[in-house]
Amino acid sequence: MKNVLILGATSNISKYLIPKLLNQSGGYLTLFARKATQRLAQYADEQRITLVDGDWNQPEDLQKVMVGQEIVFMATGHFEQANRNVVSAMKNAQVTRIIIAGGLGIYDEVVGKFGEWNARMMGDYTSIKKAALVFDQSGLDYTFLRMSWLYDQDGNENFELVPKGQPMKGTQVTRQAVANFIAQVVEHPEYVSQQSVGIVEPNTAWDKPSFY
Repeated sequence: MKNVLILGATSNISKYLIPKLLNQSGGYLTLFARKATQRLAQYADEQRITLVDGDWNQPEDLQKVMVGQEIVFMATGHFEQANRNVVSAMKNAQVTRIIIAGGLGIYDEVVGKFGEWNARMMGDYTSIKKAALVFDQSGLDYTFLRMSWLYDQDGNENFELVPKGQPMKGTQVTRQAVANFIAQVVEHPEYVSQQSVGIVEPNTAWDKPSFY
């Protein structure tokens, strides 16, 4: 039995992740978000779910919700102070395993024409790089996902991982595929632990995503 905390439980990835985790073997989910009880009311009667209204910019909110958790999923890793708040709360509660949904390009690993396009679209990466570094230096058992450009496509859960240090060429990946991968990590927490990995859809090494 696992206790899983989803920080940012109203995110577009969480929308696909929550049902997947409910279908897995018997864990308990804590769904944390601003106005979670209102925005996730469809889960109010689910016995394996606890809804918590909170803000990850408020350390006291995180301290309370972190107690008793075993695995944390954070729906975005783009904000340095929020990341620091989460790391501090986890250490205080002696929780070590976290999965973070982040973006590509933080190691300047996006190459070729896609890299040029991505740089034009994203602009200055300085703050995002600083935010990701918080987890690199945290000492936690983390998996940082460098997700390629996201889109939705029911039935498409295909992904491949790109280890840190290798160029990222895949231009896109579905949110369903990302949720599929996160669910696998929750089921097998030793998988890709203490790693930053790119996640892309196979056979999408184009100049830009298909939906642009």
